[in-house]
Amino acid sequence: MTLAAPLSQPPRPVFRAEEVTRVYRTGAVEVRALRGISLNLYEGEMVVLLGASGSGKSTLLNILGGLDRPTGGRVFFRDTELTQASEAQLTAFRRAHVGFVFQFYNLVPSLTARENVALVTEIAANPMPPEEALERVGLGHRLHHFPAELSGGEQQRVAIARAIAKRPDVLLCDEPTGALDIATGAQVLEALHSVNRDLGTATVLITHNAVIQRIAHRVVVLADGRVVRDDPVTDRLQPSELSW
Repeated sequence: MTLAAPLSQPPRPVFRAEEVTRVYRTGAVEVRALRGISLNLYEGEMVVLLGASGSGKSTLLNILGGLDRPTGGRVFFRDTELTQASEAQLTAFRRAHVGFVFQFYNLVPSLTARENVALVTEIAANPMPPEEALERVGLGHRLHHFPAELSGGEQQRVAIARAIAKRPDVLLCDEPTGALDIATGAQVLEALHSVNRDLGTATVLITHNAVIQRIAHRVVVLADGRVVRDDPVTDRLQPSELSW
C-alpha cells in the first residue's frame, strides 16, 4: 500500500541549520566533517539522512541535538539559537525537547523494560507513563522483562519508548536498525513510523540503507560534509513493505 504524498505545506521549522561547518583537529591533522550545511526540519516531518560512512551524518545529528557545537554557522531550535547557548542551556534543551535513539540500546541490564523507561519519566516535565510508552512500541506485554530476556529488536524498541516517554519535540535516530536483521529492523522502523504519525514527533533517521528512505517524507543525502540531495519522497511505503 502506497502512502499519501509528502506534506504539501510544511509548517514552521523545528530546526534551522545555516552554513554549518565542523572541523576536528588532532595535532596537525584537520578533518572537515561538515562543509557549510544549510537544512530545515519541519514539525511533524520524518527525514532520512543518507550517506556513506564519514559523510557527516552523525556529526550533523549531534549538532542538532546539542551534543556537539559547530565550528562555524548557526543552528536554531525554533526561535532559539543553539550556537549561542551555554552548556547548561544545551543540557536543558536536550532534556526538555530531544529524544535520542542510537544503534546500541544502552539499557541498564539490572532494570526491567518499564524501569528503563521510568529513568526518563522521573526527570521529564510532562512525561507519559512508562506503560503507555512501551505500549506505543508494541511492548506492553514485556513491561517486567529484563534486557537479557528481550531480543535485539525488543531492546531497541525499549530504547525508543524511553526516548519518546518525555514527549520530545524531536526524535534523533542514529542507525537504529544497524545491528538488526531485516525482519527485526522493520519492527523498529514501524515503531518510529507510528510515533511520527500518531504523536507528530519530528524525526530524523540516519541510515546507510537507501531502501529505508521510502518511509520518510523527505530524504537528505550527504557526501563529504555537504548536502548533495534534498528531495521529497512521493511514493512512501509502510515499514512492513520494505525489502532489503
